[in-house]
Amino acid sequence: MRRKDDTLRETLLELARSIVDAEGIDALNIRAIAQRAGVAAGTIYNYFSNKEEILLALTEEYWKQILLEMETVITADSFCEQLIKIYVFLKERIDQSAGKLMSSLGGLEPVGQTRMASMQSALEASLIKRMEQDAKVREDIWNGQFSKGQFARFIMGNMLMLLKSKAPMADLYFFVEIIKKIIY
Repeated sequence: MRRKDDTLRETLLELARSIVDAEGIDALNIRAIAQRAGVAAGTIYNYFSNKEEILLALTEEYWKQILLEMETVITADSFCEQLIKIYVFLKERIDQSAGKLMSSLGGLEPVGQTRMASMQSALEASLIKRMEQDAKVREDIWNGQFSKGQFARFIMGNMLMLLKSKAPMADLYFFVEIIKKIIY
C-alpha cells in the first residue's frame, strides 16, 4: 500500500478551498479537485472518503485559523469587553465563510461536533486565560462546584447559542451584564 503524502493532502485542501472561495460550495467535487491537482480522482479518495470529509477538514482548518487570529486581535482591559469583541469577531467569520462551510456539512453534524471538540477546548482555555488576566475578576467565587472551566463552558455555550440563533446584540449585552454581576 502506498504511503500518503501530507504535502499532497494539504495541496488538495488548498485547491478545495480555492474552489469554494471562487465558485461556492456547490462547485466543489472530487473531479474538480483532481483536475486542478493534475491527479486521478481515485488519488483524492486516498486522502478523503467523500466531498463532505473535505468540507469537514476545511471547516476544522478554518476554525483553527480563526482561533489563532482571535488570540492576537482581541484585546481589551476587561474580560467582559473582550467577550463582546470575541462575539462580534466570531459573528463576522460565521457570516462569511465559516457559516457556509458549517451549514454544508448537513448529515455530518455529529462527526463535525466530535472533530470540533478540540476547537471548543481551545476557546474555553482562551476564555479562562482572559478571565485570569482581568485583575477585577473576583477570586473568591471559584470553588469545586463553580470552577473557571465550568464558567468558561457556560459562557461559550451561551455565546454559541446566541450566534446560532442570530440573536440581536441586545441579547449579548444582557448576557454580558449577567456575567459582570457574577465575576465583579
